[in-house]
Amino acid sequence: MPDQLIFGMEVFLNGLMAGVLYALVALGFVLIYKASGIFNYAQGVMALFSALTLVGIMEGQVPFGHLINAIFGTEIHHFGWHVPAVLAILLTMGVMVLLAVCVQKFVFRHLVGQEPIILFMATIGLAYFLEGVGDIMWGSEIKKLEVGLPQGINTLIDETTYGWFGYGFFIDNLDLVATAIAILLVSALVIFAQYTKQGRAMRAVADDHQAALSVGVSLNFIWIMVWSVAGFVALVAGIMWGAKSGVQFSLSLIALKALPVLMLGGFTSIPGAIIGGLIIGVGEKMFEFAVGPLVGGATENWFAYVLALIFLVFRPQGLFGEKIIERV
Repeated sequence: MPDQLIFGMEVFLNGLMAGVLYALVALGFVLIYKASGIFNYAQGVMALFSALTLVGIMEGQVPFGHLINAIFGTEIHHFGWHVPAVLAILLTMGVMVLLAVCVQKFVFRHLVGQEPIILFMATIGLAYFLEGVGDIMWGSEIKKLEVGLPQGINTLIDETTYGWFGYGFFIDNLDLVATAIAILLVSALVIFAQYTKQGRAMRAVADDHQAALSVGVSLNFIWIMVWSVAGFVALVAGIMWGAKSGVQFSLSLIALKALPVLMLGGFTSIPGAIIGGLIIGVGEKMFEFAVGPLVGGATENWFAYVLALIFLVFRPQGLFGEKIIERV
């Protein structure tokens, strides 16, 4: 078998793994958009904030320690204990639920019935607010996240592919774990949205806020629930990306890569977020592998956005999105 074909197969598999991580971020966008019609620009920052909070809790860091020290002249940084990863994740989930309650109570409860652009602008403000609070609360230095997830080359795949092709594929164990978690998340979310009372209420709220209120659906409860679930998805994405590349403020930029994923998969489709993520992940890796050397490389930075632009021109609702037809 030609070497280039073997290398291409390895690149393809790594693209699938990268696509799963993109899809994890896109899931949060889809959940909130399905329930409220809001495009949540803050989803990437929520992943950053959850990862910062998780590291801070695990390391026993004093929240707002830098601010307290600056005001009172103290030198307090840590409580002196370390919290186990599982307990820290549960506590971080509690923080994200509290964040969902605050977002609903202080922001979106006052914006019911407003134009979509108003709601979108509110999420932009929320994104910058959370980024600033995360900086003041936990500090801006790069943090290492270790929650016990396996990392490094998968020796079974390496040895198996070496036996088949004479060349071992490098597949990261963390990417395999992320793939398994994404499959479980998507399955659970689809079942929740389609077969539970709360899921049906969520879809009713997405269709028409006022109509849902008129039939007894609690808008406040649904939005808190959806933002809590989106916060959990952001936490999962933050753990995966943080374990892979460290918890740093550039982590919030992963939201930008989720935009092409949504444009391909559709803003209202949970499976579409996964399929779109896989297409983007595989597409950018294979394009860089096949075409990158001919054009000077660095095609991964713009390939996803060009592909999304093509979809916007010819199929703006995405592969799985609902086509909206307005009659006048």
